[in-house]
Order: sequence, then C-alpha cells, then structure tokens
Amino acid sequence: MKKISIILLSFIFSQVFTSLEIAAQPKKQKEKVLKLAEELNEKVIKWRREIHQNPELSNREFKTAAKVAEHLESLGIEVKTKIAYTGVVGILKGGKPGPVVALRADMDALPVVERVDVPYASKVRSTYNGNDVGVMHACGHDTHVAILMGVAELLVQMKDDISGTVKFIFQPAEEGAPPEEGGGAKMMIEEGVLENPKVDAIFGLHINSQTEVGKISYKPGGTLAAADFFRIKVKGKQSHGSQPWGGVDPIVVASQIVNGLQTIVSRQVDLTNEAAVVTVGTIKGGVRHNIIPEELEMTGTIRTLDTEMQERIHEKIELTATKIAESAGAEAEVDILKGVPVTYNDPELTAKMLPILTEMAGEENVRQIPAKTGAEDFSFFQEEVPGLFFFLGGMPKGMKPEEAAPHHTPDFFIDDNGLKLGVETLSMLTLNYLYNNK
Repeated sequence: MKKISIILLSFIFSQVFTSLEIAAQPKKQKEKVLKLAEELNEKVIKWRREIHQNPELSNREFKTAAKVAEHLESLGIEVKTKIAYTGVVGILKGGKPGPVVALRADMDALPVVERVDVPYASKVRSTYNGNDVGVMHACGHDTHVAILMGVAELLVQMKDDISGTVKFIFQPAEEGAPPEEGGGAKMMIEEGVLENPKVDAIFGLHINSQTEVGKISYKPGGTLAAADFFRIKVKGKQSHGSQPWGGVDPIVVASQIVNGLQTIVSRQVDLTNEAAVVTVGTIKGGVRHNIIPEELEMTGTIRTLDTEMQERIHEKIELTATKIAESAGAEAEVDILKGVPVTYNDPELTAKMLPILTEMAGEENVRQIPAKTGAEDFSFFQEEVPGLFFFLGGMPKGMKPEEAAPHHTPDFFIDDNGLKLGVETLSMLTLNYLYNNK
C-alpha cells in the first residue's frame, strides 16, 4: 500500500512539474523573442528601406529575391529559389520534432510614382503593360519582406527551442502576375511549396497605413473578398455621329449596362448576408468624335465574401448585360474569370492564436474588424491548410485614419516603428503553435 502511495505521489508531482514547465516555457520564449526583436530592429528597418528604394514589379523581383536568399543562406537555413519565377523558400528545422509552420511575405511593388518625401523614396521606373511607369512599394510589401527576414534571423537563434520546422515563404506577384505568365501564391502551391515537408498551418500579416502603430486587427472566417474579373464586349452598328438612328450605339448601351450592373448589388442580392461590390474599371471604344463605333469593351472587378452570392452575382451580370444590349438591338458578350478566393481565417486556429496577438500587442490594442472588400492571394494557401492572416498597424501614432493615405496611392506611407511588433508577433505565433502541437 505504501509503495502504491509513493508511486501515486510521484505521478502527481510529475504532472505538476510538467504543467509548470509548459507554463514556464512560453514565458521564457517570449522574453527571448522580445530581447532578440529589439536587437534586430535597426537591421529590419534598414532592410525595409533598402527594399523600398529598389522596388520591383510582379514576377520581376530579381534583386529582392537575391537579397532574401543571400540572407537566409547566411543564417544556415536551407534555401530554394526560382519558385514561381522569383519565389524564395527557406526551411529551418528545429532542435526537436514537431509539426511544420509556414510564414509568408509578398515581395512585389506597384506601378505607382512615389510622392512621399523620405530619403529612401523610390525613383525607379519600369515598363508595365507597354507603358513607362514609376515603381513604388505602395502596399507595404517591403515591410513584409523585412519583417520575415527578421523573423528568420530571430528563430535561427532560438533553433533549440523550436519543436518542428518553419518554412519561410517569400512570394512574388501578389498584386497579380502578367496574364500570359501566371504566378503568385497559386503557382507556388502548384510547384509544391506546401510539401516536402508538408505544411500544417500558415501565418501571414499585412501592414496597414490607416491603423496606428502598435495595434493589430483580425477577423475569424471570411476576412478579405474573392476578386473576380469580368469583360463585356458590346457590339452595335457603326454610323455617323450626326445620324445615330442609322446604327446601334454601343456607347449608349454600355452606359445603360453600367447603371444596370449597380442594381445587382443594391437590389438583387441579400446584403444582410455579406458585402459585395461590382465595379466597372475601364471602357474603351471609338476612334473619332463624330463616329458612332461598331463595338466597345468594358472590364471590371467583382468582390464577394460568400460563395453563393458570388455565383448569383456572376449569373446576374451576364443576364443584365445581354438583356440590356438585346433591348437596344445590340449584342453583349460576357466573360467572367474567377481570380482570388476569399481570404478565410480558420476559426479554430484563430481562436487558439488570439491570446498570442493580445499578449504581444496588449488586449487594448487588438480588435476584431468587419470583413473588407480588398483581396489577397494568401487565400490560396488557406484553401490548402489552416491559416491566419492579420493586419499590423503602420500609421504614425496620433494621426487620424482619414488623414493617412490609403494603399495603392502615391502618398502611401508606413512608419517603421510598427515593424518590431510584426517580428515579435509572427515569431511568437510560430513558437506557440509548434510548442502546443508537437
């Protein structure tokens, strides 16, 4: 009996000590992460500014990819390059066995001329769709790359604490590859980026110019919209501009179609379910002021957060365009191409990781937000494995969001003081997930 009691007590004490060890381990990890992130901060800011000053368009991220690969190799990380043209993947095997976490940063810039007055402003010019354009990191991908480079260096120094493997995915062409090339997250997946070793979960972040530094926002489930493309060709009958009755005017028909498309969202789908947007972005037709052209082409985007609504809107666009054209004696050809799916944060994973977000930023600095109609091809990764995508503040403290320039504009600006929290949070999400799923 005495022997049984001793065994029982030994078991109880072992369980208590194990619990204490589990509680202490994340605390030790956090202390180390904060210390290393502070030490790396100047380096991360320097990388960000160098990348900002040398932006590259989608599938042309040659210098950025080379910089990333050189850095990862210098850390002793296994490196794979030229994935989906310019993509780079680093693989860090921890000191203990466990699952595989992927971390993703996008690398491409936009055809935007920078107007921000900073010493590291971009002066780069390139060619886009046959046009000479300025090139700028007008969406913050430079910060994403620098943050993930910092996370890689930090986690290498904590290799013995890692229970599993970390994949660092530096992705090209998030903004959209040239149509004839393809690229981005979808191509990286097709080329096996989530395999060998197989990824169990993926984390990503996006800097936000209208969220204050030090703050984090997130949403479980549908976070960013699916983004689809449509093209409508309207065929009429050419005539002299002074005699419209002698032909069928595709410009007038197109104008009616534009108005008709707006009633799809406002009158034909249930907006209490999710938001949706149908936008016509281009209309091209005609060669002379006094000639009614024979045909016209318009293109646009469809943003949805619900699959059923997506299908219904697609059907309604085709019906609206063809019937309006038919009523005027014209013809309309409608092509709709599915693009990026909904960015969907796995609810279970999000719930498990939320304590890390609040611990790193402070509970008062983390908020759940409504879904946004922007789009992200991080969603392709989330179709394959559970993922969490959150937003990191990059707006200077004290500034009002309405005063901050939005993304994709010449005045877009990110305060470098927001980068350290990105490094800390991605590092802790990784360590925590691996530690609790080993």
